[in-house]
Amino acid sequence: MPHLLEPLVVRRTLRLPTPTGPAGNGQGAARQFDAALMSVGFTLSSELLTHLSGLSDDTVTATAVRTLDVVREMVGDHVEHNVYFLDFPANVPDTFDFWMRCVADAMDDEGSRERTLAQLESGAVDLLTLPTYGTYGHTYAEMLTAHEELTAAAGDRLTVLHLGEDADTEVTALYLALAGSTTPLGEDDLRDLAVLAGHCVDGPQPEAVPVRENLALLNRARLAAGAGLLLDTVTDVLRLACALSDGDVTLQKPTRFRALSRPSRRALLAGLDSVVAAAPAKLADVGAHREAWKRLGERLHPHEYPRVPHAAEVFAVARGEKKVRPFDSRVEELLGRHDVVGATELLTSAPGKLFRSVDRLLRAASGPDEREAVVTAAVEAAPQVSGRVVLAVREHLHNRHEKAGGRRLFVNRLGRAWVTDDTRETVPPAEHDRLTAALDAEIRRRLPSPGHLLIDPDVLDVALPLSGRVTASSLGVLPRGSVTPVDGELLRFFVYWKQTERSTDYDLSALLLDADHSTVSWLSYTALTALEGEHSGDITDAPDGASEFIDLRLGAARGTYIVPQVDIFSGEGFEEVAESFFGFMLRDAEQGGRPFEARTVSMKSDLRGPGRVALPLAFVRGDDGRWHARWLHLYLKGRPTANRVEGNRISVATLLRGIVERAPLTVRHLVGLLTDDTVATTMLGDGATVPGGPVTYIGLQRPEGLHPDSRIITPENLRDLIPE
Repeated sequence: MPHLLEPLVVRRTLRLPTPTGPAGNGQGAARQFDAALMSVGFTLSSELLTHLSGLSDDTVTATAVRTLDVVREMVGDHVEHNVYFLDFPANVPDTFDFWMRCVADAMDDEGSRERTLAQLESGAVDLLTLPTYGTYGHTYAEMLTAHEELTAAAGDRLTVLHLGEDADTEVTALYLALAGSTTPLGEDDLRDLAVLAGHCVDGPQPEAVPVRENLALLNRARLAAGAGLLLDTVTDVLRLACALSDGDVTLQKPTRFRALSRPSRRALLAGLDSVVAAAPAKLADVGAHREAWKRLGERLHPHEYPRVPHAAEVFAVARGEKKVRPFDSRVEELLGRHDVVGATELLTSAPGKLFRSVDRLLRAASGPDEREAVVTAAVEAAPQVSGRVVLAVREHLHNRHEKAGGRRLFVNRLGRAWVTDDTRETVPPAEHDRLTAALDAEIRRRLPSPGHLLIDPDVLDVALPLSGRVTASSLGVLPRGSVTPVDGELLRFFVYWKQTERSTDYDLSALLLDADHSTVSWLSYTALTALEGEHSGDITDAPDGASEFIDLRLGAARGTYIVPQVDIFSGEGFEEVAESFFGFMLRDAEQGGRPFEARTVSMKSDLRGPGRVALPLAFVRGDDGRWHARWLHLYLKGRPTANRVEGNRISVATLLRGIVERAPLTVRHLVGLLTDDTVATTMLGDGATVPGGPVTYIGLQRPEGLHPDSRIITPENLRDLIPE
C-alpha cells in the first residue's frame, strides 16, 4: 500500500496498519517512539508496542517518522504557535494602557509620527496604522525560551494508537465504511472517500450505497476504471458530472462544468438514457436542478447522440420544451384543496417524503379521522424509510413541545443557522405519542443484537450523527448538539490561520453570558484582560501563519455560558485561507508550559465553513457547578469586514438560546432501545473491568483488552450506530 494511504487510516481510525519489515530487537526504538508520541498526547497500545519491539530499529524508526507527522497535524502541532505578548498568560497589559504604549511607540518612530499626530488631532487613532500593533515583536524561538517546561498532569489527554490489520485490509474496511455510510458525509470525509474509491475500485464493494453523494464519487472511480456505472435517478448522473468537474456533489453550490472527454459524455448520456427509459416518471426530478442541467447540456451536446433519445428528454424538460409535472406540485395542489387524505395517499408512494411531511399533514388535518389516516400511513411506511430519516423524524417529534410558542432553530447544510418564534400549532398528544412509540419500535427492530454491551458513560450524551455535513473531521470533534464533561482548571482556546494571497486578520474572542443569555463580559483584542482570564494579543497579518489564544479560569468564570468565536476582521474567508483551525486545551493551574502544548489539546477542528463568524462550540455550567462542552459547528454570515464580538453579542445569544432549547437524539436514546432484560450491560468506570468475551463497546475511546471479536463504536465510526 502506498504510504499515502497509511496516514489516512491512522487519522480516521486511530489504528496503525500492521508495520512490516525485517525482524529485530526494536524494543528501544519502540519505547522512544512511544515517548515521542506522549509528548503530543498519544501513546502506543500494549499490543502495538509489542509488535514494534519485534521489528528492526530501522523499520520502527521509519514507522515513527510517518506516524508522528500524522498525529502532530491532528492536534495542530505541525505549525509554530507564537503569541503577541511574549509571557502570555502572564504580564498581559490592560487594554487601554497597551494601546497607549503602541501610540507612544508610533510617536518615537519617524516613519509613523506625522500620521499618528494627525490621527490624534482628529480624535481617532487606527490601531492598524501603528507600527508595533498586530505583528510579532519576537521570534518563535524567543517565545519558547521565555516559557518553562510543561508539568505533566493526570488530566492530560492521552489518545491510544492501536495495532491494525494489514494495510490492504485496513484501507478496504475504511473504504467500505465510508462508501456504505447511512448518513451524509462531511467535506473532509468526501475528500477521503474520493481517494479511497480510486484505490479500491477493483476490490470489494459495499452491498449498498445509501447516500447519493457517495455514489457519485464511486461512479467517478468506476468510470475511470472502465467499470459499469451505478445509476438509479437522473440526479445521480448530474452528481457524477459534478464529480468529474471537481464540483459540489451535494448540489448545494453551482459547479462550473469542464469540457468532458467523448467517452465520458457517452457514458453520462447512456446512463441518462437507461434511467429515463426504465422509468419515465423520473424526469420529474429534473426541475429541482433545472439551471444545472442546462449548463451540463452545453457540455454534453446530446443532439450529437441520436441513439440515446431518452437522454435528450432530460434537457428538453430543463429548457421547458417538455412539460413534466413534479411530484411535489401534485402534493401541494391536494393540500391547497385541503385534501389531506388524498395528499397522504399520494405520499405513500414516496415514503421518505411522507415522513418529512408528517408534522405538516397532522397540522393540516381537519379532524381525528384525517389525523388517524396520516398516522396510519406513516406507521405502515416506516419499514420502507431509511434509518436516518426515521431517527430524524423521531428527533423532530422529541422537540415538538406540548405547548405552543418557543423558538425554532434552522441550520442549513452549510452550517448557517437562524432562530425564529415557533408559531406552529402543537402536534396533538395522542398522535404524537403513537408516532414516537411506533418510530422507537421500528428503530429497535433494526438495531442488531449487541450481545454484551459495554458503555463509557461519557458517550451517552453524544448526539447521533444524522448528518456529517459541516462537522469537520479532526481530533475530539463530536456531532452538533453533543454534550461532554469538561474537567480542568484552565480552559485555553486557540486559533491558527495562514493566509493565501491577501492580508488576513482573524480575531479570537470569548463571550460570557448569564443564565438569561445576557452579556456578562468578554475577552478579545478590545478586552485583553478580565476577571476570568487573558487574551494573547491581536495579530493582524498571517503570511507565515498566526495564532491567538484565550485563557479562562473556570473557577472564576461568571455566568452560565462561555461562547468562543472566531471573527474575520478582514481578508480571506475560512474557505479561502491556506489553513485555519480552532481548538481548546485543558490544564491544571500550576502546569505552566508554552502557550500551545499538544498533549493538553482536547479538541482541534478545521475552520472551513461559510460566513464571517465561526461558533465551534459553547461551554455550559450545569446546576451542579460543573462545566460541559456543547458542540455547535455553526457559522454566522456576519459583516463583510470588521466583525467583532461586541457587534454580534445579541445574535449569538439568540442563537444559543434556540440551540439550548433543542434536544438532539443521543446515544443514550439508542442504548435505551438496545437494552432489555436479556442484554448484559456494563458501564465502564467505577472499578468495572473489561469483560473477557466479545462485547459491543460504545465510548469516546477504545479501552485496552477488548476481545478481538468485539464490535467497537467510537467517535471515529459513530455513524455505524445509525441503522439502515
